[in-house]
Amino acid sequence: MRTWFEPHEAEEFEAAKDLLVRRCLVWAAERGMAAEPPVLGAALDFRHHSVDGRLAYWDEAQVRRFLLEWIPRHATARRKPPGTAPNMAAGTASNAVPNTAPDSLLTLLRYIAAKGLRDPRGATLAELEQAVKDVAASAPAALDRAALDRAELDRVAEAQFARPHLDGQRAFPQPPLTLPPAGELAEAAARSDVVRRLATLADWVGTEGKPLTEAGHLRLADARQLAELLGTGERDPEARGAEDLPDVGLLLAWAKHARIVRASKGRLLRVAKAAPLLHDPEKLWSRAFEAYFELGRDIPSSSSLLWSVFDELMPDVLYSMYGMASPMPTARLEETVWLVYQDHVPSGRVPEETWRDRLARELTRAFEVLAELGAVELSHGVADALYSSDLVGDLAGELPDDDPTAGAAPTLPAEARARLLRRLAEPGLLVRLTPLGARAARERMLAEGRDAPLIGELADASAAELLGVLVEHYPTDAAARELDGWLAAHGGDPGPLLDAVRACSFRTRAAAMLSLLTRIHPGLRLMLPGLRTDPVLGPIVLMELADGGDPGHGHLGADENLLVTTEGVLGLLELAGPEKVLEQLRAMAGPSALALVEAMAASGHPAQESMEELRRLVLDTMRARSHPLRFVPGPRPGARGRTGGRRRRR
Repeated sequence: MRTWFEPHEAEEFEAAKDLLVRRCLVWAAERGMAAEPPVLGAALDFRHHSVDGRLAYWDEAQVRRFLLEWIPRHATARRKPPGTAPNMAAGTASNAVPNTAPDSLLTLLRYIAAKGLRDPRGATLAELEQAVKDVAASAPAALDRAALDRAELDRVAEAQFARPHLDGQRAFPQPPLTLPPAGELAEAAARSDVVRRLATLADWVGTEGKPLTEAGHLRLADARQLAELLGTGERDPEARGAEDLPDVGLLLAWAKHARIVRASKGRLLRVAKAAPLLHDPEKLWSRAFEAYFELGRDIPSSSSLLWSVFDELMPDVLYSMYGMASPMPTARLEETVWLVYQDHVPSGRVPEETWRDRLARELTRAFEVLAELGAVELSHGVADALYSSDLVGDLAGELPDDDPTAGAAPTLPAEARARLLRRLAEPGLLVRLTPLGARAARERMLAEGRDAPLIGELADASAAELLGVLVEHYPTDAAARELDGWLAAHGGDPGPLLDAVRACSFRTRAAAMLSLLTRIHPGLRLMLPGLRTDPVLGPIVLMELADGGDPGHGHLGADENLLVTTEGVLGLLELAGPEKVLEQLRAMAGPSALALVEAMAASGHPAQESMEELRRLVLDTMRARSHPLRFVPGPRPGARGRTGGRRRRR
């Protein structure tokens, strides 16, 4: 059972949602907890259609957005027909029900945590419980607007498809990142040219400040002095003003955006609150990195082509380099940027190639500034073959549908691909994120709600939560490194990992967890044959041995064969639902399907929750369908107890 699906996996997501809601309702009923099915489903819709799509990842901000924005706006989307008086559209009809959205969400969050599904990178259960309580206490009016009648409550689950603008566009998943020790990152920040220059600039401004011209520039003499202090190398004897020293101007603009200095009443002043930053190079570096995206008008000048899209474009440019094993050719990035920018090209007689060249120069300059900060490294050479692998194919048209690289660069027309192939065959400018730049890009993505795994961040997670994240979000090599770190932090004992698989009540999830462990932990792979008789793990161990081609798997007894068959059916029940199971059983066993399911129900399979669903949703349904309704001797409806025969005359 997965908790993350690609946007196009609609059927798979709906099956998982049905399973989670179904089981959560049973779990809640056993504990006397509130749980409205439409609200549970809406919460899962809300997370699936978010920027990261992780159903089991929740934090305080998401709790607030779901309860205060998503539920009210979806619920009221079709509540008020045109011309309806305001007091008739507030959900105050006689069949209105109390707003149970907070309690239902709280139940879902508790269920996710209890079943080991919670993504440990989100808020803790205690933090989420407090967030729900805070919303209920601080914004009762907003919640009252979502007091729904039953028909409207049902429409909450449907509104997802009618109001997609409430959802974030799904971002591409990022690979797990490995960062050097914190001390090395701090030292790298202290070596940054920009950090040194910003601190020097603040010291130069001093407590008294520096005078500015009426146009808001430094006086030329002060600008020359500052250029000497900063080491910009600007000694133009023909300069007529500070604006003729662009590097000094850039540093001044950067310092202003970073809130280190400010202009006030004709003077350049140091911002008092920025004083602690000047003694902490790492924090100063982070402030400068965030301020970089506000420099669109300053790199290289106010006439820049990129300035209007700089703050939105450059983060995406950095994200495209994130996690890449080899430096990226800037030629590749130029083509992507051109696709974004070409709609902004002024109409006229200037050839397209002229605009392209100018855009390439500005993008290069933007990278040079980032290199001075220490966020990227620039080099020169032939790009790795990876960056041209998705450009091959039918250059006269689109890539063929069966090409394995199709879709990697779907927006590049054939002409652009051909041009790139020629450029990438020759040496050119290459760029890659430094560890500092990668960390900063990751922090920015996390702030946007994106998933950006970090090797080592799961060391404190429970075994079940660790395995769940590794199965769904980590490639095998990164999962092995993360597991090694987790074992080192927990005494090296793999026992809790197997216990987590045993405790998992979702068969497909337990099987995926065990399969991953056998691939990334050699010791557990060797233990696998001995676990085939484990009273809990046995069925999925047998399935794993079969999938792995174990030579001894063919010698199964009748009981083991039945367990394996039952395991497969339970997995299908989770993945596709009861109707699909009934269809498959009829196709597989024909008239013997009922007898087969009855044998499964009596097989002694250890998955109690899954077996109960098999009996209730499959076996009971098959029995009901195999015994259609029959009339039995007795009074006909409406006969009022009279027996058959002729009516007696009066």
